[in-house]
Amino acid sequence: MSVPALNGSVAAIPAAAGLRGPGAMAPPTDDDEVDLGISLETVATVVDHARALQGTEEGDPEQLSEDDDSEAALLQEDPDDMTEETLVAFIDGLNQDEQAALIALAWTGRGDYGPEDWEEAVRLANERNEQMAAGAYLLQMDMLGDLLAEGVAAFGLSIEDVER
Repeated sequence: MSVPALNGSVAAIPAAAGLRGPGAMAPPTDDDEVDLGISLETVATVVDHARALQGTEEGDPEQLSEDDDSEAALLQEDPDDMTEETLVAFIDGLNQDEQAALIALAWTGRGDYGPEDWEEAVRLANERNEQMAAGAYLLQMDMLGDLLAEGVAAFGLSIEDVER
């Protein structure tokens, strides 16, 4: 499994990573790797921002003070850094392949597609992206951060393992 460098390089992962049992992961061949078209660091940034926004929508102010490390508590420290507008601008500032990858990861996390359908999901995400800006489309999804994290997990990776 290729692990992305922290310089924003693109993640390449085994196509069947989620289908192998524990300890049964053989080194992937070039034919087994899928190019997500986006770095895990970029996905982690969107996940963190989306979760922070979701936390402010649903969060109880008393609960925010209980967990100083939560995304919602971090948002309270500098709310100007994390707004829906900044997240939409960040997503819309990505290139078309990265935007399509985010959409396809959200769809994968929602269960619409599996890792084996990745190429089709990306193709359809590109077509959908021509109709509406990716940022606005993605922010309409409930639990966006969790969907993206689940999409990454479907490929045997974890957003929580990405350094921030």
